[in-house]
Amino acid sequence: MNAARVARWVWGDGAAAKIARVPLIPLALAYGATMRLRAAAYERGLLPTERLPLPAVAIGNLSVGGTGKTPLAAWIARFYATRGCRPAVLLRGYGGDEPLVHRRLVPEAVVVADPDRGAGARRAVTEGARVLLLDDAFQLLRVARDLNILVVSAESAEVAPWALPAGPWREGWGALRRADCVVVTRKRAASDAAGALAARLSARRPGLTVSVAQLACERLEGLQSGTSQPATVLRGRRVLAAAGIADPASFAAQLGALGADVQLVAYQDHHPYRLGDIDRLVQAAQRAGADYVVVTEKDAVKLRGRWPQRAPEPLVAALDVRWEWGGRLLEEALEAVLARQPRS
Repeated sequence: MNAARVARWVWGDGAAAKIARVPLIPLALAYGATMRLRAAAYERGLLPTERLPLPAVAIGNLSVGGTGKTPLAAWIARFYATRGCRPAVLLRGYGGDEPLVHRRLVPEAVVVADPDRGAGARRAVTEGARVLLLDDAFQLLRVARDLNILVVSAESAEVAPWALPAGPWREGWGALRRADCVVVTRKRAASDAAGALAARLSARRPGLTVSVAQLACERLEGLQSGTSQPATVLRGRRVLAAAGIADPASFAAQLGALGADVQLVAYQDHHPYRLGDIDRLVQAAQRAGADYVVVTEKDAVKLRGRWPQRAPEPLVAALDVRWEWGGRLLEEALEAVLARQPRS
């Protein structure tokens, strides 16, 4: 069992998990207090912030991974690209798959992975970018932004309410005061659950722009061929799902909702996929009598060109952002950013 699986178990709702995380609660209280003090120092101007050379949109979350931030960031990048405004996606440089994923999802975008977002922004300017999208940047308080988007998953209601390491939370709900917009995402959660969470967040901060989006798997692409198929081809089929992401259970549930009989092989987030892992996946699919092997886009960028030709081609699940509420409100906020002039 890897560290990610242990963490997900400790953060769960079971009686044993609640007991197991008791020793971690003092650390969680200290972590939470540190994050609150840090945020207060920035808000009061005690710590400096850097202004970037282009209008900037930040997107991030309160918890560690699994909120659907990557497909939403790609949707925002495409939103700008289709309006003739070349976006730059600035990544923190962690996880070698992230730049590859963003380049594949939005080929028109400049993608820069650099822990120094200021340096990354200056490089993006030289490559023709006109607007910056700061990925995983809600806690990146040393960099100023024109629009701050917080992503919260409806599935987060199922996990422990504690800060790290007793729970998955980087910050508590008090951090809502920094958000200009909140997007509630759902993968396996019901629409009513997402709507209820959106209503609670709106009540916490009246006037806040809150949107709800389903991250739906509506199409599949061949790993090597790129051939597109409707996701309905999985109905009634045996599927081996391989996922090295923050929330593999949601991925399996999404495929199951399409009518597939799913067997999940879960890896730690950003899993590198060694040759032995690939051979074991091929063998697992054969033992399970799987009709298809289905992987996420994050896994696909590490498997392309390495999957054995003797084995059937895996399918890549493409997640689409389907707005259920408030999508136009977010578009208006994004459009307002374009009205701001580049800075010298």
